[in-house]
Amino acid sequence: MTRGNLQYQFANLGIAGKLIVVNVVVFLVNLLVPVLLQLPKDSVERWFWIPDNLTDFIGQPWSLVTYSFFHASFGHIFFNMLVLFFAARIFLNLFGNKRFINVYFLGVIMGGLLFLLVYTIFPGIDAGDSTIVIGASAGVRAVLIFICAYISNREVRLIFFNLKLWYLGVFLVSVDIMSIILNSNMGGNIAHIGGSLLGYAYANQLAKGTDIGAGFSKFLDGLGNIFKKKEKKAPLKTVYRKNKHTGQSKDDYDKATRQRKIDAILDKISKSGYESLSKTEKDFLFKAGKED
Repeated sequence: MTRGNLQYQFANLGIAGKLIVVNVVVFLVNLLVPVLLQLPKDSVERWFWIPDNLTDFIGQPWSLVTYSFFHASFGHIFFNMLVLFFAARIFLNLFGNKRFINVYFLGVIMGGLLFLLVYTIFPGIDAGDSTIVIGASAGVRAVLIFICAYISNREVRLIFFNLKLWYLGVFLVSVDIMSIILNSNMGGNIAHIGGSLLGYAYANQLAKGTDIGAGFSKFLDGLGNIFKKKEKKAPLKTVYRKNKHTGQSKDDYDKATRQRKIDAILDKISKSGYESLSKTEKDFLFKAGKED
């Protein structure tokens, strides 16, 4: 397969697929480079993981995000990407790519900050284990807990039985808390808790009409615009006459109507579950999520 074909295939992946590919590529590079160049095993990832103290962190602030792209083993990345794949399918049936990115990366950041805070306040609390954090778990957990909180009564199939999402969320958080108490992978589980807190808070506030990731989304848009080439201005501009009753342009009116229909469907999901939707409602919600 040529480079052009690879780029085309990557460009046509969904946002979750692209994240999975990037994580896998980084894992392979991190695995092979030290071997090929005969360097220490952690010679690459040490520049990208979060240190366990504020002083070292100040020297590599990018690690608050980059740590999430590195994984300790095949099992580590396999299970993270597997959960991300299935959680993203449910999430992206409800919302678009931008909100998915918000929840995922804010979860990564929250997990990293909580780890850094705990280890800065209580240095050496985990002397028996390596006090560094790598892996996408905090972001994956944020997405998973978000859907567990937002559509809590929806059931998912787990091998031989169905389970409501909120039961799954409570179980996962309980396991993380118990692991911290038992001093098992304390740093990683602290990051899990950070991601879970973000996912729950995001879903809870969104249900009340507040998108806590709106500022982060604007920041990312601004960051992206820095690297975009200036587009040529169109010679003509279409102007819509404002509605004399509402003062809204036609475009604004259409957007408001579409959003009201989405809100009504989401309210129905929260009260009766996803399966209560008609095929028309499911199709509309799916298309709306892709357009966001």
